[in-house]
Amino acid sequence: MLHRLVAFALLIVATSSARAQQALTDELSPSQDAILGQATPESGWLDLRQNAPNTSRTQSAPSWVEAVSMISAQASNGAAKTVFRIRVVKPPGDYSILFFRLFFDDKAEAQPELTAWDESGTKVLRSGSLGSGIDLPTSESVMIPMGGMSAIDIEVPGDGKTVRGAYLDWMTSGEVVHPVNTEHRDVIPEPFSSAPPLHSPAQDMEQFGTVTATLASETIHIGPSMQQGAAFQFGIEAQPLLALLTFEVASPRVDAPPEVYLNGEDIGPVTLTLPELADPGYRGEMESLVRQMHFNYTGWLRAQKVVPNTNLNVGTNIVTILSGSPTSTSAVRATQIQLKYLWDKSDYLLRARQ
Repeated sequence: MLHRLVAFALLIVATSSARAQQALTDELSPSQDAILGQATPESGWLDLRQNAPNTSRTQSAPSWVEAVSMISAQASNGAAKTVFRIRVVKPPGDYSILFFRLFFDDKAEAQPELTAWDESGTKVLRSGSLGSGIDLPTSESVMIPMGGMSAIDIEVPGDGKTVRGAYLDWMTSGEVVHPVNTEHRDVIPEPFSSAPPLHSPAQDMEQFGTVTATLASETIHIGPSMQQGAAFQFGIEAQPLLALLTFEVASPRVDAPPEVYLNGEDIGPVTLTLPELADPGYRGEMESLVRQMHFNYTGWLRAQKVVPNTNLNVGTNIVTILSGSPTSTSAVRATQIQLKYLWDKSDYLLRARQ
């Protein structure tokens, strides 16, 4: 695969917010793939981590990425902000929507925002603040209609060091079907086989003998100790045949997933639904005196745990979720439990003991 090289110069420029809206000048020279043309545009990974002052680095990018630059600017309220500008050109073919996934540290005081501009300098799209201020490494995805657009700005309060990178890919469209008798969920077709966002029902639901109940829909931070765990209390009227705890977890360590305690007893780690290892969301971490690199996933992952029904009490139960690693913190959201009971069409086998 042939790429062009992007000279990513981190230019710290004293400028007004009006000048920050002008096109930047880190242009790229034509590369071989632009000359030859390509039937399918390649995806691009842009490393936006900052180097030391007065230095620049070269990175590969597809030919439809023309330039990447960074400037220091001022927001309308006079506060300092940083703007990363990515100049793009629509590749040949029927491509009109750009998938944009931003990787950043989700701090409440430095939530990034995407803005798209056309060639005349007119603002045509604004994403709103990304992230939820959970103070953990994360990523957010935005679908950008690119008709007439030529530049995308990543605006972030402060010095911009919370922004780590961006993954870009062009989207194609097709017919999507879904069952009429189940909940319809809007799904962004994430690359690398990521699971769709988990939705928490507002009311308890019953279907085919299975009850689904939301324990908490909001985001809750978790740590490695019981005092730092997220505890949920729920009651049941009869012991189920099978129980399943499901939630989403932010920035988990993939080799040490969250641990679950039920009524004070450790019932083991959850199972994470992991995307492909090519996903840029995997972030390595080395610790002193430890040879092996550990990986966190900088985003939200689906987590599930089959709960032993013998551990459930008729009446009140308490389930507690801890981060799996003794040195890591995380967060959970959309926490729910499913309880499966016998119903008139249950499928089961009776096996004679031999």
